[in-house]
Amino acid sequence: MNIRLGIIGTGRIAERFAQDGWQGLPVTLSSVYNPRLASAQTYAAQCNLPFGTNQWSAFLAQIDAAYIASPTASHGAYIRRLLENGKHVLCEKPMVLNKKEAETLFTLAHKKRLVLMEAVKTAYCPGFQALLKTVKEGRIGEVRDVEACFTKLAMPNSRELTDRNYGGSMTELGTYGCYAVLKILGCNFKKLLFAVQRNTDGIDLFTKIFFEYGQGQTGLAKAGLGVKSEGELILSGTKGYILVQAPWWLTQHFEVRYEDPTQRDFYDYPFVGNGLQYELEHFLKKIQGIPTKEQMTPQESITLAGIMEYFLQTEAPYRRAIP
Repeated sequence: MNIRLGIIGTGRIAERFAQDGWQGLPVTLSSVYNPRLASAQTYAAQCNLPFGTNQWSAFLAQIDAAYIASPTASHGAYIRRLLENGKHVLCEKPMVLNKKEAETLFTLAHKKRLVLMEAVKTAYCPGFQALLKTVKEGRIGEVRDVEACFTKLAMPNSRELTDRNYGGSMTELGTYGCYAVLKILGCNFKKLLFAVQRNTDGIDLFTKIFFEYGQGQTGLAKAGLGVKSEGELILSGTKGYILVQAPWWLTQHFEVRYEDPTQRDFYDYPFVGNGLQYELEHFLKKIQGIPTKEQMTPQESITLAGIMEYFLQTEAPYRRAIP
């Protein structure tokens, strides 16, 4: 079964997806949609797609499923339109920024018997899956704390640092660290706190997200666009700890360390290209009905949307009004 996959959006992640996200899989990249026709046609030519359009009905006629790589604010509307027209959806993170909207979209997908999946590539890569297996086996005992950091230095005039509604380190990068905390400690945290450093427009340059669970478990996710830090993941347990050195979100290596500093277990896993093919492979298996472990659950995506919603509500008073 070969699946015709369309792409919505023509930005950087869409370019990377077309370059290394599909080779060797039962899928054909059939078309690209952008409201700006010139952008769609340019992308189609550069990425060797046969069809680029700004006509929604023409786009739908070319596809069985779609990968959404448009700006975050447009995700929800595109997801709904695709599901209502019987198309499976793989959507870039953050999928949406509102918990209720996420719940509604997953309910619609279930009703239509369609696949809706959030594209957090870390969730599907072999190294991260092996790390979760190591945790489940109890190698470090009970996990008491998870710390994950993802930062990059964005240009001050970039979209990420000028969009007063949806820009900032949290919406751009916060999904990764929050996902790691939720995946390992669960979605039922008791308390959520933010510590934020902002630019002159009130947009977050560096954000710490504190999770407090019952029984003393804690989590910390850090996201930065104007502050650079070590991009590592540390899982602290009662028998030892796991260290994933930067970039942890492209998990290729990790170590299990113990009280005795001379005792270490090393693990290495391949990571091909940008890793986008792992999420696409999982997406295609779900469409084909091939039994596969749920590597990112709807509940995790819904919880992430709720975290983003709470953050944006908290930060709204600090963001300078748009002239």
